[in-house]
Amino acid sequence: MATLVERPTHLPPRFALDAAADTFPKLLRRNAGLFDDRIAFREKDRGVWRPITWREYYRHARAFGLGLVALGLRRAQILALVGDNRPELFYAALGAQSVGAITYGLYQDSLAEQLTHLVDFSDAQYVFCEDQEQADKVLEMETRLPKVRRIVVEDWRGMWRYGHPKLVSFAEVLRLGRDLETSQPELFDQLVNAGQADDLAIFCQTSGTTALPKLAMLSHRHLIAQGMNFHAVEPHIGRGDDFVSYLPFAWIGEQMVSTTLHQLVGFTVNFPEEPETAQRDFREIGPHFTFAPARIYESLHTAVTVRILDAGRLRQWACAWALAVGGRVVDLRAQSMPVPWWLQVQHAMARWLVYRPVLDKIGFARIRVAWNGGSPLGPDYFKFFHALGVNLKQIYGQTEIAGISCVHRDGRVHFWTMGFPIANTDLRITDEGEIISRSPSVFLGYYKNADATAQALREGWLYTGDYGAVDPTGDVIMFDRMSDVITLGDGSKMSPWVIEAMLKFTPYIQEAMVVCAPGGSTLAAILNIEMRSLGKWAEDRGIAYTSYADLSQKRHVLDLLHGIVRDVNRRLRPEWRVRRFVSLYKEFHPDDDELTRTRKLRRPGQATFDATLQVRYEDGTTREIKTTLQITDVDQSE
Repeated sequence: MATLVERPTHLPPRFALDAAADTFPKLLRRNAGLFDDRIAFREKDRGVWRPITWREYYRHARAFGLGLVALGLRRAQILALVGDNRPELFYAALGAQSVGAITYGLYQDSLAEQLTHLVDFSDAQYVFCEDQEQADKVLEMETRLPKVRRIVVEDWRGMWRYGHPKLVSFAEVLRLGRDLETSQPELFDQLVNAGQADDLAIFCQTSGTTALPKLAMLSHRHLIAQGMNFHAVEPHIGRGDDFVSYLPFAWIGEQMVSTTLHQLVGFTVNFPEEPETAQRDFREIGPHFTFAPARIYESLHTAVTVRILDAGRLRQWACAWALAVGGRVVDLRAQSMPVPWWLQVQHAMARWLVYRPVLDKIGFARIRVAWNGGSPLGPDYFKFFHALGVNLKQIYGQTEIAGISCVHRDGRVHFWTMGFPIANTDLRITDEGEIISRSPSVFLGYYKNADATAQALREGWLYTGDYGAVDPTGDVIMFDRMSDVITLGDGSKMSPWVIEAMLKFTPYIQEAMVVCAPGGSTLAAILNIEMRSLGKWAEDRGIAYTSYADLSQKRHVLDLLHGIVRDVNRRLRPEWRVRRFVSLYKEFHPDDDELTRTRKLRRPGQATFDATLQVRYEDGTTREIKTTLQITDVDQSE
């Protein structure tokens, strides 16, 4: 086993927590006294941004935690939380943890059956629901949730006539908590003081909902240590900064910033009015930093590109010139070469004429640093955003290590790498090419899944399941999941993600999946068109269509996709080139078992494929879809 990257020597070799602030409830109590009337949260309600101070945050969390105690909750019991990001969601999480409970975030778009399976598997006895929609999912499957004792609903609109004995409003829980505080004023501090750094803080889901779920068990120490180690090498965030919280609370990345870093640093977390207004509200706030998965940056690139294509010829020319100038500057800096004075002058002009207006449109006008996490982002996207002047960095990590093990450093952002380990973190590469890591943030294991825990944790190391290497620059390279790496016919290995990222770097392809024929002789791509931009492209050319499925199979669209695939192939090694592709009749969706099903779409020797598939809708109903897919061979001539 070869050592890849060791702990940086200029950082403390050992890690310790202050006993007075070694849990999130203790941190919140400290911050309420330290920051007092400083703004902790800002929520948009009916078009108005409403500030919430740290003192109010603490007061609401304290009342909710004591209210749960009044309802019968005891230490080490579990509170499941489902809903859009709101201050009340954080009051509930920190309040429950204050009285010794474990919190478990669930994805708000889960179907009722999926939600039921996950709540029951976690043994949650209390469930927090944002509104009637989420409460209905739980009540629909009540007979399959015998362990659930109480369902707390924050937004009580539409719930007045329910009269269910397990239902209780968020306001009622707060009232119960305040009554208990009046009768036992010392109780809350006693419960908070009883908490220890090694107590479980959260369960965090790491796998899909169609198989046995894996719930990573993370303690307060794991989460706080990760935040401190990350902040030690990433100084771009401060108390006066703004952050916009709009990604699912169930994702470790969201909790990493909106809970861990928020408590450690003390910046302001802003909540959009609705998920549909997130982009508009994001622009209104103009945050100082942001953290998002690759799909967000990909969609931003698409939005900017479409706006440029819709602009007049003069503006198109100006944008093309500015991006070309920015690209040349980025290339020179990547090679550690000086930027000529004349190019610096052009770059300054491009910044004022193009970059600033574009960044303002997407809410990045004040961004000092943007992090991509969850999955790698293609080098083309990195170059695009850096050309606009965005300090975009890659974060690498897993839920099992509390979110982050590596991040790019300022001045050494290599687009093809995952960055360098954060403080107090070691990484190695096994003989099989698997990345393994070790830090104070490595989780305790998977809840009720001893086999998976034994596979992931060995001799103090976290086996990530990622195939990687070390770059000559010293950064970590993550090629793909070990299970997704393709072995070609000549025995060499390649990552389908690399080709997929290149295929998606266009406003006309939303998703791409590269698959391999048995024996590794042929690579094929399954493509999802981007409906909005491709629909506009078709309308401009007088191409009539009726639906996504119809547009995806139009000959003109297939010709366009063929040209995109050919352009990508020109930049690939011959053995990595895509030989065939299919334009899928529907978008990939998490509620459908797409990945297995779509791998069967490549049918060598056929020009078309008559597909009969079942589609599951959000209400749980299914429908059989029949369509003919065109399988296109890619012209390999130059």
